[in-house]
Amino acid sequence: MIKKSLLTVLTIAFMTSCVSPKIYKDLEAKYENLKKENRKLSDENELLNSAKNAAENELKQLKSAYEEAVAQRDKLQADYSALKANYEALNNSYDALEKNSSAAIAANSQKNRELLAQLEAKEQALAAENARLEKIKRELEERSNRVAELENVIAAKDAAMSALKNALSRALTDFEGKGLTVEQRNGKVYVSMENKLLFESGSWAVGSEGRRAVMQLGSVLGDNPDIAVLIEGHTDNVPYQGSGPLTGNWDLSTKRATAIVDILRENNHINPENLTAAGRGEHAPIATNDTPEGRAKNRRIEVILTPKLDELTRLLKDN
Repeated sequence: MIKKSLLTVLTIAFMTSCVSPKIYKDLEAKYENLKKENRKLSDENELLNSAKNAAENELKQLKSAYEEAVAQRDKLQADYSALKANYEALNNSYDALEKNSSAAIAANSQKNRELLAQLEAKEQALAAENARLEKIKRELEERSNRVAELENVIAAKDAAMSALKNALSRALTDFEGKGLTVEQRNGKVYVSMENKLLFESGSWAVGSEGRRAVMQLGSVLGDNPDIAVLIEGHTDNVPYQGSGPLTGNWDLSTKRATAIVDILRENNHINPENLTAAGRGEHAPIATNDTPEGRAKNRRIEVILTPKLDELTRLLKDN
């Protein structure tokens, strides 16, 4: 849907010769990069959750198998002890009967042979069960270690994102109550800036106060090189009525996102490869468009910060 809409806008723009084709090729390339990054993050997140769930299920199954094996071992041990006691009783009886009756001795000897055979079978079964139990125990420990390692990495990522969120909150404290919020959700940090802080109506030029906020944001991002930064531009659903090079809300949201990227790129400590600009137009509102207040909230820039999952990917491949 996004690609279709973007291609439609590009086609109209090209036919009307209002905008240079190079601009739209750049936008389309950025859009493709965004799709690839989004797909990569979604796949990695799904792979991580699937691996964790599979490991936890395997751990649960191994625990159940371990408990069954312990019960079986205990039962075999009890059977073995009972048979051994019976054997010893019969052996004592054999000694007594040996003096009295050759027929009784023969019958007792047969029982002794049967009991010895049963004892040998039980000993073999007990040894096999102990070996199986030991194998399950080793596998259980390995699975437990793997789950623990994955959980530690996830916890470290969450802690790092919490620290990043706190650092951003401190750096942007001057802009509280001016349309800027910092939140942590689903392992990511979201910095939302309403357009009233950044742009004039219908413009993608960043004002002095908005530029100061973006520079403060960049100072924190420069200290966190392992963070992927997605800048999304959003508008309300009121159709763009201006003139000039813009073709509509989607175009405006893309140019505004790109303007934020341009300011962040002035910070030499931020790797440009970590930056992605995207326009969402009016298609991802966070409030109703039926009221002025809701439309004001929907006109915004969202900076979405995501930890890179290279370490988790390595763990999954190694296991």
